Amino acid sequence: MVPFAGWEMPVQYPQGILAEARAVRSKSGIFDVSHMGRIFVEGADAQALLDWVNTGDIGPEMPLSRARYGLLCNEDGGIIDDCIIYRLSEQRYLLVANASNTPEVLTWVTRWRDERFPNVTLDDATNRIAMIALQGPEATALMATLSDFDPAATRHFRIVEATIQGKQALVGRTGYTGEDGVEIMPASADAAWLWGLLMEHGAMPAGLGARDVLRLEAALPLHGNDISPKTNPLEAGLERFIALDKGDFCGGVALRAIQASGPARQLVGFQTIEKGALPRAHSGIVVDGQRVGEVSSGGYSPTLDRNIGLGYVPAQSVSPGSRIQVDVRGNLIDAEVVRTPFYSRPR
Repeated sequence: MVPFAGWEMPVQYPQGILAEARAVRSKSGIFDVSHMGRIFVEGADAQALLDWVNTGDIGPEMPLSRARYGLLCNEDGGIIDDCIIYRLSEQRYLLVANASNTPEVLTWVTRWRDERFPNVTLDDATNRIAMIALQGPEATALMATLSDFDPAATRHFRIVEATIQGKQALVGRTGYTGEDGVEIMPASADAAWLWGLLMEHGAMPAGLGARDVLRLEAALPLHGNDISPKTNPLEAGLERFIALDKGDFCGGVALRAIQASGPARQLVGFQTIEKGALPRAHSGIVVDGQRVGEVSSGGYSPTLDRNIGLGYVPAQSVSPGSRIQVDVRGNLIDAEVVRTPFYSRPR
């Protein structure tokens, strides 16, 4: 157990990080992600407020029960946080933020509520509602066995209210592992009961270590490493999550200017040629003997049985197939730039 953004979080359980990651890839695993922020946004101006602060299209035509991934950017286009927004009803939404950023996100959204969109109520329900991620190829079938959740009727990036053996919970078909699965949001008082129920039916508990391995294999960005207020979505390869053709939004002017001129750097994926020292955040990326960038995330992939990583280099300086080196504590490790994600689940 380690302190994490004000919470006590498990790095791993007795099975170990690699066993937990393999369980999620082959069967099912559960993560306690109750540390993630859950903020309800409700009122006549809720849609307009969220459309302003989020790079995605949170327009009136966003269907009910839909989930949308996007970025909260400052006026310069820097990424305050990445988040998922669920539309629960005509004027009620749920914003799920990263744990360490929840206070800043709440302050940021409150600022714009007070300045431009007054007809909104913000409710930080993080402590009242838990969140358990059930992930893996068997996850949705297991959820259907224990509840009235119907995977066939609830497509990816949708949310429904389900009854789990008489207890109510919101269930989003979302996750952070690259696998199919759900994120279950019961009342906090029901969290330990639900955790035990999922374990009884074969889901393996997994901690922060496995979560980081899995999200890196899927090339999903980690705020604070791969994205931050010092990075923008275009250089991070997240342009598809920016609705640049929608109306004005916070950071929109800056992002359109970056798109027009082209970002100065790019986030790339790489894999080492041989096993050896693990690439870690801040390790230097070397091309032709010159340090040109640095690793933002790196580690061992049990699914691929090789070392992988993400890092920033000058735009257009490398492409898939390019050879680079990674400086790991003074040792230059040969690596190759590859397309991401490193792993995609079978369809």
